[in-house]
This record gives sequence, C-alpha cells and structure tokens, in this order.
Amino acid sequence: QVQLVESGGGLVQAGNSLRLSCASSGRPFRFYAMGWFRQAPGKEREFVARIAWSGGSTAYADSVKGRFTISRDDAKNTVFLQMNSLKPEETAVYYCARSRNSYVSGTAVAADYGSWGQGTQVTVSS
Repeated sequence: QVQLVESGGGLVQAGNSLRLSCASSGRPFRFYAMGWFRQAPGKEREFVARIAWSGGSTAYADSVKGRFTISRDDAKNTVFLQMNSLKPEETAVYYCARSRNSYVSGTAVAADYGSWGQGTQVTVSS
C-alpha cells in the first residue's frame, strides 16, 4: 500500500512562493514517475508537473513553466514542488501522485497515475 502525504500548502500573497512536499511512508517510489496536479472547485484536475523515475527529465504545464520546479530526493522518499511568483488563479488543492507503471518518465494524464495523496490547499490572495 502506497501512502502519499502532501504538506506545505497555505495562504500567500500573489507574487510570493511556496514549497510543497510529498512524502511516502509506504514502499519507496524511487522507480516510479511522480507528478503534481491541482484542482480548483468546479474544475477538473489539471496537470502541473512531473518528474521521471530516474529524475533525469521533468515536464511542466505551460502555465507554470519557468516559475515552478519539481524535484525529488529518493533517499528521503520525498518529492517537492517549488512554486514561485504565485498567481491568484492558481488557488487550488495540490495533489501528489505516483505513476501506475515503473521505469517511466511520467505523463500529463491523471489516469496514468495510480496512487494519490489527500492534497494540500494553496490559496493565493491578490
């Protein structure tokens, strides 16, 4: 059983930064791609960023490219999302997810991820 727990969310002013963490207390996810998604009320869950199982490649939604950075520390079984220059429209619950398959780079499709955390709320005020 994979257990993912997000943390680091909160209330920030537009233009400020937050760093989200996703920790696993279950089987290590070092052989899996990891992704971050977000969901605002009334909207579909959308892709934010992903990192390959090897850590060798990353990808981002166009809307966050250049401002967000995904990284992983496999020794600590933790994935991070550094979010800079936050915008009010990025208010959402942010979710960490592990890919269904091992040894993959990951995708931007939520259905390709099989394990999800409970999410952490990020609120960006104007």
